[in-house]
Amino acid sequence: MSETDGLVSAYVSDADRDAEATVRPKRLAEFIAQDRVRDQLDLLLQGAMRRGSPPDHILLSGPPGLGKTSLANIVAAELGSGIRVTSGPAIERSGDLAAILTSLAEGDVLFIDEIHRIARPAEELLYSAMEDFRVDVVVGKGPGATAIPLDVEPFTLVGATTRSGLLTGPMRDRFGFVAHLDFYAPADLETLLHRSARILGVPITADGAAEIAGRSRGTPRIANRLLRRVRDYAEVRADGVVDLGTARAALTVYDVDALGLDRLDRAVLTALVDSFRGGPVGLSTLAVAVGEQPDTVEEVCEPFLVRAGLLARTPRGRVATEGAWRHLGRTPPNGTFGLDVPSAPDLFSLDADQP
Repeated sequence: MSETDGLVSAYVSDADRDAEATVRPKRLAEFIAQDRVRDQLDLLLQGAMRRGSPPDHILLSGPPGLGKTSLANIVAAELGSGIRVTSGPAIERSGDLAAILTSLAEGDVLFIDEIHRIARPAEELLYSAMEDFRVDVVVGKGPGATAIPLDVEPFTLVGATTRSGLLTGPMRDRFGFVAHLDFYAPADLETLLHRSARILGVPITADGAAEIAGRSRGTPRIANRLLRRVRDYAEVRADGVVDLGTARAALTVYDVDALGLDRLDRAVLTALVDSFRGGPVGLSTLAVAVGEQPDTVEEVCEPFLVRAGLLARTPRGRVATEGAWRHLGRTPPNGTFGLDVPSAPDLFSLDADQP
């Protein structure tokens, strides 16, 4: 996928990591929205600091781009401790994890992103480290193998996952605090955009921020990414101020429409409506029709299209809703949602995992 195609993707890129470091909140008081999670986390950290002991292990779940990594760094900053960052896919062997755990200082924070993808041997090693602050390193193979117990300094594990349902029960039970992050309201994204604009030195008006927020899919990462692209347009083709007209013109250039759909999102809906009369159609067939891999359509496009009420995943296949027809300027055949599509209140009761 090109850079433009990924403009409204919630997944992080290498360029995003560098840019996000500038605008990422450093303290809990700077973290915008997620009020319930923020208040609960503040109580957890304040209580631990008063007791002089590390807080319980923390699990943060929710879609990508909502601030799980930022919260992990904030936890370390509030505690005044160091942080070690890794990811589940990077820990392939238990020895890799043992090396990380034994290098932690007392009170450090270990942040494991996408913790549901950690290898099973490493996960089992993590159990004893989380509960007893001890790991058993196996030396040798076969009958002569020996387990050497190693003490680990008391630490706090912060795990982040976009798919909490894939976590095993024993892993989930070892977290003392579990928080789920929700999508942001447009008003919260506007506040976030004003803050980011101040940090980046970008003049922005209230209606300019509102326009970008409305196309950001409720995701701070997307909002900040769109702000950077609109800033480029404002500096090159306008007077440098991000106002309503500039934001609309810039996002038109980058092919992001009023609902936050990009080229691939509209291609999926257009194929459903024009080629398959609204569906139902299988995922593989739909992916071939738009020239993408099935996992790209399923993981990148469909989550937002379903949440926006534009697409339904039914047991018989993907179906365009009435909202999709209207958004594309089409009229549903015979005034229905398409072919054999249930009424709107039933759309989200269907099995979303069916092809």
